[in-house]
Amino acid sequence: MNPDAALTALSAALNQDGPAAEFLPGATANDYRLNSVDQAELEGLEEIAAVVRTSGSTGTPKRTALSVEALASSSMATAEYLGFEGQWLLALPLHYVAGLAVLTRSLYAGTRPWAMDLEAGFDAAGFNAAASALTDRRRIVSLVPTQLQRLLTDPSAETLASLKRFDAILLGGARASHAVRDQAAAHDLNLHLTYGSSETSGGCVYDARALPGVHIKTVEGRIWLGGSTIASGYLGNPELTAQHFSTDDAGVRWYATDDLGSYEDSVLSVRGRADDVINTGGVKVSAAEVQQVLESVPGVSAAAVVPVPDAQWGQQVGAAYVGTVSPEALAAAVRQALGAPAVPRRLRNLPALPMLPNGKTDRLSLTALLGGAEG
Repeated sequence: MNPDAALTALSAALNQDGPAAEFLPGATANDYRLNSVDQAELEGLEEIAAVVRTSGSTGTPKRTALSVEALASSSMATAEYLGFEGQWLLALPLHYVAGLAVLTRSLYAGTRPWAMDLEAGFDAAGFNAAASALTDRRRIVSLVPTQLQRLLTDPSAETLASLKRFDAILLGGARASHAVRDQAAAHDLNLHLTYGSSETSGGCVYDARALPGVHIKTVEGRIWLGGSTIASGYLGNPELTAQHFSTDDAGVRWYATDDLGSYEDSVLSVRGRADDVINTGGVKVSAAEVQQVLESVPGVSAAAVVPVPDAQWGQQVGAAYVGTVSPEALAAAVRQALGAPAVPRRLRNLPALPMLPNGKTDRLSLTALLGGAEG
């Protein structure tokens, strides 16, 4: 199944003229398999249009059920926040929520998305070719930080012109490094940093502010997201559904994320995952804070931090980075900012971080890689 056929299947599901659609990877990067979700799996759930698997970056993927209302609300809120609708470039896999959202928003906008050829992977040449094929007056694309980083690494005049053709570049799926954001600002790109997940029908917080109709609160430091974009639950996992989803007395549906942060003056600040605390020799270290320090060092374009099992200390701080800085310089920067216990003891300089198809860091692969690397 190609993206055009996927668009037709999703349209039928949204109009309740066909079964709920679940897109799975096909034999090639441009091909997908359609799993028409059996109605028996959706028992107790109303008007489910799509099922999306979470990334599985830290464990087993979950199957998230998204209703017609959730997908429609997400599409309308995005258009309202941006102030326009337009033609979308599909540069992300359809089997993840960011790719699915491109199709959904196109259907509600009445525009035809253009799918980038990803058979040879994501690169500037393919992006430029796809961007030039868009014909609408307004153009939008969703990217992950790794993709934008590739485009802004020694960019050609053609690539910069292609990026500037877009009225909005939505950047999400992972935290964007300071280097990527600074480069985007230097080239005056129409960049919007997004935050969300499969459970929220994709990005529901843009530029640290809630989209129209989206609610945010924190409970004991954990971020909760609410509103009509929230998923109906996880298929086949009622216990996990009950842990993460609820409806309050006012009828607002909420999703308890696994992220920590603060919400003040209508601005959301995400500190990192609730499970990113590394306990090394009894000292608790925030992986997110270590990553932020690493990425703030000039010459580092990307970094990731994970706990690595250790027989003596229980866990050690493990990190990998992409850049030209020496490990010694990075260790010194972390020591100065956060203290000696936060210094990564397993540190690797890599040509690229291991990534999942949706652009998130493959934390399981990274942990395995760093587990055999003494630093």
